[in-house]
Amino acid sequence: MKKTVSLIMLLLLTVIGVSACGAGNTAGHDSSGDSTGVKKKSVSGSSVSGAAVSTDKQLTGIHHAVIKVKDYGTIKVKLDADAAPITVTNFVKLANEGFYNGLTFHRIMAGFMIQGGDPNGDGTGGAEETIKGEFSANGVENNISHERGVISMARSTSPDSASSQFFIMHSEAEYLDGQYAAFGKVTKGMKVVDKICASVQPTDKEGTVPKENQPVIESIVVKD
Repeated sequence: MKKTVSLIMLLLLTVIGVSACGAGNTAGHDSSGDSTGVKKKSVSGSSVSGAAVSTDKQLTGIHHAVIKVKDYGTIKVKLDADAAPITVTNFVKLANEGFYNGLTFHRIMAGFMIQGGDPNGDGTGGAEETIKGEFSANGVENNISHERGVISMARSTSPDSASSQFFIMHSEAEYLDGQYAAFGKVTKGMKVVDKICASVQPTDKEGTVPKENQPVIESIVVKD
């Protein structure tokens, strides 16, 4: 029981992007919406050519994302817009606009997950908009389980606070099911995730990585 409680507490301090020490944010606040200096990355006028998926309408079906990580390689992800249409549409929209280009994986926990997509690089930032959390605890059916390779959205304690931050599971963590919006799975490139987890050393048990050591997301491109 103590081990389970510890995992849950660690999750609240880690995956949702809420800092126990403040960092411009306080527990229980939207990690991408705090008014005390939290950075929101603007994406206007920064479209990326080659992204074939339009987000003029809410997406359905399967789409494919290619995440290029500088010095590490490429992670290919199958996005399931039937399971999480709002989440996938938001992710694809940000990718199309170049939002993720140059951002990092700022939180790394071997045996758990790697988290990125924050313009602040510390878990407190996000995009301009937040979205509804597509998971059962928030009244939305989502059958994607948090097994190794699954991609899911980070959030604060508010169920509808997800914005741009996402995480990729390094190992299975089914206790996250129903609490976070999983929206796809890695089809190729888990060796890249393994390499990141093996080579990047966090400074604490929350997986904090100094900015100079954070793996850089060169680009995310999504196509059908």
